[in-house]
Amino acid sequence: MKALILAAVLLLQHGGAASAGGNFYQDVDITWGDGRGKILDNGQLLTLSMDRSSGSGFQSKAQYLYGRFDMQLKLVPGDSAGTVATFYLSSQGSQHDEIDFEFLGNASGEPYTVHTNVYSQGKGGREQQFRMWFDPTAAFHAYSVLWNPAHVVFYVDGVPIREFRRRGDGTVPFPTSQPMRVYASVWDAEEWATQGGRVRTDWSKAPFVASYRGYAAAGCTAPDAAACARSNGAWMSQELDSAGQEQLRRAQASYMIYNYCTDKYRFPQGPPPECSSPAK
Repeated sequence: MKALILAAVLLLQHGGAASAGGNFYQDVDITWGDGRGKILDNGQLLTLSMDRSSGSGFQSKAQYLYGRFDMQLKLVPGDSAGTVATFYLSSQGSQHDEIDFEFLGNASGEPYTVHTNVYSQGKGGREQQFRMWFDPTAAFHAYSVLWNPAHVVFYVDGVPIREFRRRGDGTVPFPTSQPMRVYASVWDAEEWATQGGRVRTDWSKAPFVASYRGYAAAGCTAPDAAACARSNGAWMSQELDSAGQEQLRRAQASYMIYNYCTDKYRFPQGPPPECSSPAK
């Protein structure tokens, strides 16, 4: 009993900090797919597959309020048109928060689209899309999310490709109070995923399989936002230094193919407020 009390005290002192060490048996639950999700190699590898009947997915056992989340993925090879593989964080409910990596498949030989989005209090529509500087089906590559009270940063192989900053004036909701789980899935989105739905899924190529490994999560697992706000984890104060800012600028200049902030058709009256420099 004394050991349990001491452990609880230490957890509170460190703001509920916890980490997941990359063993899928210990860190996640396969939640749907009727056997299409498989944990292999003593918990070091997880595959998700999709056929005409169903896709598959998993979620983290723990939920987090702020943290750093890393996953290595090898995406569906060949003709992956109509498929979507995901790695994201989400809370629950109509006013949920969500931080998305979605990987939109394509016809053989055509590049994947990396689709990112941020939801806060149920509002999304903040899409930015990228092409990668490598073939994401040929080998594993690392995709990461940093989430702290100041900003959300998306990374690919350690390179920041997107930053969503919190505005100090409170005009744009930011995810600060709802714990989120880590999710991943492979599912059928042929109605829209590939070239706006013009290229449909070739089911003769099924099953479509994406592979996941190297899962690491370091974040606050305390049950309330106040405790997590006091967390002293490294992720809580991490910012992009000047080199990181330059990497971000170059990645967006070279690889971004869509930015909602510059979509005049969607926003004829001007871009949403978060697209301007954050108010201090």
